Amino acid sequence: TTAHDIDLHQILTDRLTGASPDLLRELLKMFIHTLMGAEADALCGAGYGQRSDERTNSRNGYRHRDFDTRVGTLDVAIPKLRSGSY
Repeated sequence: TTAHDIDLHQILTDRLTGASPDLLRELLKMFIHTLMGAEADALCGAGYGQRSDERTNSRNGYRHRDFDTRVGTLDVAIPKLRSGSY
């Protein structure tokens, strides 16, 4: 088969439909963590651990919160900022 014969969307749909809830929870948790990290980086003006003259804020750890989803309750680490709030 060639790359044009493979229906990637259908393959992913089939795999995720038959996947265990633990896999779906982990994927969702990773996606949420990545998204919140990128948003915190944008609010700070620099990436996590990066030095920059444009930096306006810095991170100050995480706070954990429960997040109820259709795949179950997730423990989400929400970034804390030194000044202001996220």
